[in-house]
Amino acid sequence: MNPEARREFGEFVAARTTSLMRLAYVLTGDQHAAEDLLQSALTKTAGRWRSVHASPEAYVRKAMYHEQVSRWRSPWRRHGTVPEQPVSDRSHEVDLRLSLERALLALPPRKRAVIVLRYYEDLPEREVARMLGCSVGTVRSQTHKALARLREVAPELGPGLSRLEPARRTA
Repeated sequence: MNPEARREFGEFVAARTTSLMRLAYVLTGDQHAAEDLLQSALTKTAGRWRSVHASPEAYVRKAMYHEQVSRWRSPWRRHGTVPEQPVSDRSHEVDLRLSLERALLALPPRKRAVIVLRYYEDLPEREVARMLGCSVGTVRSQTHKALARLREVAPELGPGLSRLEPARRTA
């Protein structure tokens, strides 16, 4: 990598790491695994910087999705446990965020990925299906089942989860 490309890549990493780390954490549910996932995606991006420097964030996000799906499919993956809900803060918003995190971690990896891609990344069903290598119908059924499970695991999120359903985009 030439010095100019190295500088551009460094600036990109400095500017976008926080946002990308949040996504990595949502995908993995574990801080250390998120760091590994992001590092792996950034390494791939650095190696292809000349061809991706026009839209590097999209490339990093896609690399993280693909890497995480590969990890989920691996027969050697480790199954994590859902952490205990931490002592609540005085802020109701923080409590809801913790409940959402806990509920997401209770979902199987594939359903978690569908929820993250559909609602956190706001991707249309077709794009989610393409990224996960499944049909649009599978995305729809996995979304429906995942939202039902989230309501079951965290009923306190009920009003917020109900607002997700009408927001579905099929484009």
